Amino acid sequence: MHETSSPSKTAVDDAIRSRQSVRAFLPTPIARSTVEELLTVASRSASGSNIQPWRIRVIAGETKNRLTAAILGAVARDGFEPYQREWNYYPVNWREPFLGRRRKIGWDMYSLLGVAKGDFEGTQAARLRNYEFFGAPVGMIFTLDEDLEIGSWLDLGIFLDAVMIAARGRGLHTCPQAAFADFHRIIRSQLNIPENQIIVCGMALGHIDPDAPVNALVTERAPISDFATFEGL
Repeated sequence: MHETSSPSKTAVDDAIRSRQSVRAFLPTPIARSTVEELLTVASRSASGSNIQPWRIRVIAGETKNRLTAAILGAVARDGFEPYQREWNYYPVNWREPFLGRRRKIGWDMYSLLGVAKGDFEGTQAARLRNYEFFGAPVGMIFTLDEDLEIGSWLDLGIFLDAVMIAARGRGLHTCPQAAFADFHRIIRSQLNIPENQIIVCGMALGHIDPDAPVNALVTERAPISDFATFEGL
């Protein structure tokens, strides 16, 4: 009987605990083989009836630069208002505890960036960094076919997490970016993505810039007593 070695619990836990949304990367190139390897590992993610609904466009170099330039040019010309995603990521009506958590991470991040409350230009500059993939050498755009249902969205979420954990296992960091979904028309045009695919999010991939103050951001997590109950255990 073929046996495989069990992964170290510590190594797996460390990969999960060390994952963070990095907002400043080094320009150090990432080999295509490394990206292919981590996506292959992530493809073992669970999906309902094994349909594996995820689709990914991996971009770097001039392709990534052109997408960045197209989005930044559109914002400079039109502002953000004309560009809206095709689906709701956040609640339409915010309530606690979700509103408080959102506000806290926002102001914690802006504080590290030196952006004071009411500093519109500073806030805008921080927002625009999203579309540069925060300086990462590799960007990814994730899509789903529009006729798929909510189960496939769950499957994609599981896959996204596996990508981020696989990246940590290779000494890399990521930042998942729903912000790209606002510019779905531009992304489709730049990357030849058909209309029947929904732009779900982007993701930056690369080496963390350890000297960037924003990367010192540590998010607070609720204790399990806030979200889990146990019976018969």
